[in-house]
Amino acid sequence: MTTRRAFLRTLGLGLAGLAIGGPSLFAQAHGRRTHTVVRGDTLGGIAGRHGVTVTALKVANKLKNDRIAVGQVLVIPGTSSVLAHVINATAGLNIERGRWRYVVAHHSGIEAGNARAYGAAHRRRGMENGLAYDFVIGNGRDSGDGEIEIGPRWLKQIDGGHVRNAFYNAHGIGICLVGNFEKRRPGRRQMESFTALVDWLRDEAPLGIRPKFTVHRMVDKNHTVCPGRYFPYAEMKKRYG
Repeated sequence: MTTRRAFLRTLGLGLAGLAIGGPSLFAQAHGRRTHTVVRGDTLGGIAGRHGVTVTALKVANKLKNDRIAVGQVLVIPGTSSVLAHVINATAGLNIERGRWRYVVAHHSGIEAGNARAYGAAHRRRGMENGLAYDFVIGNGRDSGDGEIEIGPRWLKQIDGGHVRNAFYNAHGIGICLVGNFEKRRPGRRQMESFTALVDWLRDEAPLGIRPKFTVHRMVDKNHTVCPGRYFPYAEMKKRYG
């Protein structure tokens, strides 16, 4: 198996000339949007259709629970959401209930790159499905600061390639933050996007289970320091249990 150090060397050589890929997450929704509830509507379905979270929808309408009534007019939150494209893309997927049991955090170990660059590097390593992760969160260099890029493994609902442990690849959602967190802390926007994504995956995504949080070094023990000493593991462990 190719070592992480060799992979980083390969990646560094292959980054030049690769265009930035993935959807922009910074589009603002302007004006006041509303939705009139019709028969068959659910709060989750309405949220997914409009690219917002259920929590944001409940807060905007002062709802204490998920009950809604036919004819009820709901205000759709007008603030931008880094998750809108993730929610919309996931709504059309055929997700096996109970499959995704873990969320596994990674760092790239280098400051350059985005989903497209890492996907190309992983293919050069012999990974036929390309990008090993399900999601990549940019640092502002080759993709937006805090931009969440969706990998083809998530869209195709296939096993990851982000750890050595086959069980965790089959049941773990890999999220890679771009940067070397052995040398610095993740950026504020990166962590805001990361926690928003993990919150949504645990609380609202149609997974049929609430996945547990972990990091790469806890899965492949004695093999890696990923996601780095400056990744706020203790804070995230406290947040997610």
